[in-house]
Amino acid sequence: MTTLFHLDRDHSSTLQQQIREQLVNAILGGYLPLDEPLPSSRGLAKSLNVARNTIMFVYDELAADGYLISKERSGYFVNPNFLGNPPAAEDPEENSLSEGVDDRVDWARKLKIRVGSQTNPSLAHTWQSYPYPFVYGQLDSKLFPIESWRKCWRDAASVQAIRDWTSDRYDSDDPMLIEQIQKRILPSRGIQADPDEILITVGSQQALYLLAQLLLDRNSRFGVEDPGYASAGNIGAVFGAEVVGLPVDKDGLVVDKRLDNCDAIYITPSYQCPTTVTMSLKRRLALLEKAGKHDFLIFEDDYEAEINYDANPTPALKSLDKQDRVLYIGSLSKTLAPGLRMGFLVGPKALIQEARNLRQLMVRHPPLNNQRAVALFLAQGYHDALLRKLARNFRERSEIMAAALDRYLPGSYRTPSGGSSYWCQVPESIDTAELKVRAAEKGLLIISGDSYHFCDQQPRNYIKLGFSAIAADAIEPGIRTLAALIQLMAEEPGRRQQ
Repeated sequence: MTTLFHLDRDHSSTLQQQIREQLVNAILGGYLPLDEPLPSSRGLAKSLNVARNTIMFVYDELAADGYLISKERSGYFVNPNFLGNPPAAEDPEENSLSEGVDDRVDWARKLKIRVGSQTNPSLAHTWQSYPYPFVYGQLDSKLFPIESWRKCWRDAASVQAIRDWTSDRYDSDDPMLIEQIQKRILPSRGIQADPDEILITVGSQQALYLLAQLLLDRNSRFGVEDPGYASAGNIGAVFGAEVVGLPVDKDGLVVDKRLDNCDAIYITPSYQCPTTVTMSLKRRLALLEKAGKHDFLIFEDDYEAEINYDANPTPALKSLDKQDRVLYIGSLSKTLAPGLRMGFLVGPKALIQEARNLRQLMVRHPPLNNQRAVALFLAQGYHDALLRKLARNFRERSEIMAAALDRYLPGSYRTPSGGSSYWCQVPESIDTAELKVRAAEKGLLIISGDSYHFCDQQPRNYIKLGFSAIAADAIEPGIRTLAALIQLMAEEPGRRQQ
């Protein structure tokens, strides 16, 4: 029987969890005889080199769940009621509707929209295995407050909390989380909002998608920063809008006549994605004035606003808005855990109600157990403590990266005032799409700049280097390795003439 078990002591699952899972698979797969007892807890524990209590707990648990039957003085047996007879496979030839006719669906003809051809910054699913993961949007697991998060999860699993979140709230959210966002998150950005002006979303991406679906159509002109967040333009295109690129300079989005004919625009004013520049207060006021004059809406994605190195951060654009033109998109995923996918949308009551109605057609609400755990994390001060920790660590890593870039790639970047990445220029002869591929072969994960542009004839010699996921002591050797590769590519025959 021990051949059924393959225990990995380095796995994230406990040995107890692994043994249970593999036993369940063996039972449901019919690999265990019904007329023979399972090995004794002592014998199986010795064979697997685990504590006897581990085996006893698994056996007792599976018996309580009905997988096993305990017989006095005989041991544990597989419960035959858990073994079903799967339907016999049918002969495809006997069930063919007609001979020699291919009746498979022509999906090329059936699909009404295609998004697979859209360009988005890609990230290897195995990024954690790379020695130098200069990725963004991910977090070094060593910075995650494991014990604090576990405590909040335990509190969320209390009897009273379970009674609160196990029932379906239909289209509403956890009132505790709404309150925490209203009283703890938004005031730090200078924003005041009533509870019915806040909607919880599955990350900031869903918030953006809801806005686009409600406010854009084939007659809409949708402005996006160029370079900018690729998914924003892609989402607008899905709903048929004309997507136009809007230039960005050292003060953020350029406010000029190109905005005049837009119905809505998407911006990341705190730390522009990907250039990392912060939109100046003067530019923000000019944008709001133009939005009022030409009657367009602003989707403000407050990307990485929480990670600020300045003592006096620039207030959110939403905080300056007096006409309800700014629709605010926030996220807790970037600071707490990217995999959590917890975002929120702030806007006028009428819009939020329609967004809530639309969300209900997709998913009634993000899982309420997650909402409650996050609410407790905020209420008990753990999130504020985490932000201070991240700010310290990210500032340290930013300084290390700046020093490494100054040494190996001088003049390639502009120093950001916060956030978790650098936007770097390499020699014009180098296409960073090619650089990305060759860098990965050397254990370097970088994001090429080509996927951030929406217009043709844009420069292809920029890269985005994130430092939130890479260990601090890996930054300098990673930059050194990258610089050596760039130098090698620049000296290759034929490149100087490009």
